[in-house]
Amino acid sequence: MGSLRRSYRLYRPASLATPAPLVIMLHGALGSGRQAEADYGWDAEANAGHFVVAYPDGYHRTWNAGGCCGPAEASHVDDVAFITKLVAAVSAELPIDRSRVYVTGISNGGLLAYRLACDTRLFAAVGADSATMLGPCPSPAPVSVIHIHGLADRSIPYHGGYSASAQKVDWPPVPGVIADWRATDHCGSPVITTEGPVTRSAARCPHGRAVDLVTIAGAGHQWPGAKPNPIGERLLGLDPPSTALNATRTIWDFFAAHPRTPAPPW
Repeated sequence: MGSLRRSYRLYRPASLATPAPLVIMLHGALGSGRQAEADYGWDAEANAGHFVVAYPDGYHRTWNAGGCCGPAEASHVDDVAFITKLVAAVSAELPIDRSRVYVTGISNGGLLAYRLACDTRLFAAVGADSATMLGPCPSPAPVSVIHIHGLADRSIPYHGGYSASAQKVDWPPVPGVIADWRATDHCGSPVITTEGPVTRSAARCPHGRAVDLVTIAGAGHQWPGAKPNPIGERLLGLDPPSTALNATRTIWDFFAAHPRTPAPPW
């Protein structure tokens, strides 16, 4: 796509809704589409929910999210354009419901998910895990947002600031990011519930939108409920996955409840 050769994996379950929702799953830095498909359980969720999942590959295993990360940022790769073209390509191949196109990601992938929410009008909802929002976002379209974060994350700290990793980024605090999206969506005050280590702050907004923040006490930089993979975690710089929550199920349930209304013209 463009001057670079880009790749992605596509999972289509045997039983597919018509038209079908589409989820874009963005791996973290040093990950890949194949790794994300193997570790995070989205294929099984797609079988149950009858939707399509695309697993794109970052440039040298990284995404340019505007201020991060690695080769993709250094080479000024236009990943917003890549994902936009990916959605168009999948929609040309399969009967995709344009009101149910979603994007989610972990870490560097979650950063790009927020960048896509700021710079496009493609998505009904965005799901970010172990991430935050970088760069300017002056006039975003209202969009539903769910954010999952471990309170013990040292790579992208929940309260912001510099991380324990080699990446020299002053990360914006997650509560401020969520407050900005609630303002964008004109949401009401959130309802806060806690069950064990998991706290959820859920705000309802006009036109069926919502902005939810889910935190996990004691959890680090990881995808909750992921398939344990000690070797992969070491290579990717991830902490062991929390068992307090299944992030894939949580994010899909949120996505399924929040289509875009009205559907955007394509």
